[in-house]
Amino acid sequence: MRSTREPERSRQLSEPSAQPILAAMELLGQRWILRALWELEPGPLGFLELRRRMGNCSSSTLSERLQQLQNAGIVEKRVDKTYELSSAGIELGAALQQVWGWSERWSAHLVTCSALD
Repeated sequence: MRSTREPERSRQLSEPSAQPILAAMELLGQRWILRALWELEPGPLGFLELRRRMGNCSSSTLSERLQQLQNAGIVEKRVDKTYELSSAGIELGAALQQVWGWSERWSAHLVTCSALD
């Protein structure tokens, strides 16, 4: 049910107004992107520490994902060669906290849905 406070959104994803959300979801939907953002949320990390925290993500994949996040203006590489969230990344983190809360509230439904795949 749609809130009466929210403006009606177009259902036509091909319209120009839908492009920003599609671009954001395409970026965030790539493997390891959200995990990198999660690990960088508390503060800056060097590449090796970030790689260690991300488990089985290869160095080349992590490097590629960090470059994508830098190109999108979400992550910055500091002079000391550590990576940190930019102001846009911090704002994105706040939005993702809302998604996290939603996923916690609806986790039983999400698990059921995943089991059907």
